[in-house]
Amino acid sequence: MLMTSEQVMILGVGCILYTDEGFGIRVVEEMGRRYLFPENVALVDGGVLGLNLLGVISEADRLIVVDVIRNNGRPGDLYRLEGAAIPERVRAKNSLHQVDLLEALTMCQALDKVPETVIVGVEPQDIHSLGIELTETIRRQIDPVIAMVLAELDLLGVPYQKRSEEHVSGHPFQNC
Repeated sequence: MLMTSEQVMILGVGCILYTDEGFGIRVVEEMGRRYLFPENVALVDGGVLGLNLLGVISEADRLIVVDVIRNNGRPGDLYRLEGAAIPERVRAKNSLHQVDLLEALTMCQALDKVPETVIVGVEPQDIHSLGIELTETIRRQIDPVIAMVLAELDLLGVPYQKRSEEHVSGHPFQNC
């Protein structure tokens, strides 16, 4: 259960210029449009900043990362990684931003400020084609992954509230 003073960060990472690679950012954007969170919860568009996220990541007590996860599954398969599974899967991803994210988490150890981390995501269909739209298979997984993130918040005892329909158009997230 979360202590009220703990900082929770929901971090979307990826590159929106390469089709499904932008999935994590699209999920965080959509969460910002649909939900209200308490002040100790930050929605962050981490893009491909990787190691440059060190300062932001080190401020969090709990970190929920949303990204595509290549796990030799079928496009659209959902994953939740924590603990020792994170470095193992991240190193296998062939994505610089995820390797940099792992390095940033490792650097947090040197600062003695390692957030408890969970990575949720989806097996991508296409991360090589230039295009700002997600493939249909992956776009259909936005709602299930949002549900996974909300389940993580539920486990932590973090409240959130669905926005009313007239307030869904904005996207209040922190952009790094």
